[in-house]
Amino acid sequence: MASRSTAPEKRPGFFSQLRSLYTFTQGEYRWLPWALIGAVVVGVGVGVGIGFLIPPFAIWSVILWGVSGLLLGFLLAMILLTRLSTRVMYKKLDGMPGAAGHVLSTGLGRRWVTSDMPVGVNPRTQDAVYRAVGRGGVVIIGEGARGRLTRLVSDERKKVSRVASGVNVEVIYIGHGEGDVPISRLAKTIKALPKTIDRATLAAVVKRIDSVSQSVTSLPIPKGIDPLRARAQRPR
Repeated sequence: MASRSTAPEKRPGFFSQLRSLYTFTQGEYRWLPWALIGAVVVGVGVGVGIGFLIPPFAIWSVILWGVSGLLLGFLLAMILLTRLSTRVMYKKLDGMPGAAGHVLSTGLGRRWVTSDMPVGVNPRTQDAVYRAVGRGGVVIIGEGARGRLTRLVSDERKKVSRVASGVNVEVIYIGHGEGDVPISRLAKTIKALPKTIDRATLAAVVKRIDSVSQSVTSLPIPKGIDPLRARAQRPR
């Protein structure tokens, strides 16, 4: 019987990730190659221009600034590629069950306590409710049809109110209707909430809520969205 390898899985290299990110983004923006070339040209132009303008004029100075401009152009191209790929990712996630869980678990950082698993779910319709706890209070996020989410949101609000009386509770519905928040702005909207509780209170609130939370891992709803299927890996 062959022994199982204990070696860690080899991660894609930088250029492999970059190629995947480019392919993923170009599928949505066919003009991407020209935009990236334009960013590099702008960077080189800025560098050469500075080399000509800074006295005293010397060819080596123009070359040096041109190389610096080339590096600047590559940086601009990378920033453009990253932002466009993020936009494509959100476009693909929009409307997918479990998209909110993926955004909450990857987009809020360590200052918010959340999970890619819902805290309430309708297994028939896959409408789900997620929760985030941070300095801004408790945020209940509804994913699905607002009308069908009323009971799930109400149950979660009551549960939070029982163990965290006096803590601010916000409800956010994901969608494109009036008063809804698009999936692309979910993380920004939560982060923008004013801080209403201190760190000590936050720790206590998280502990109380966790103590009454019920696991829904056995329910038939996706465990968030696999980011590798929704987007290409970003280069590191």
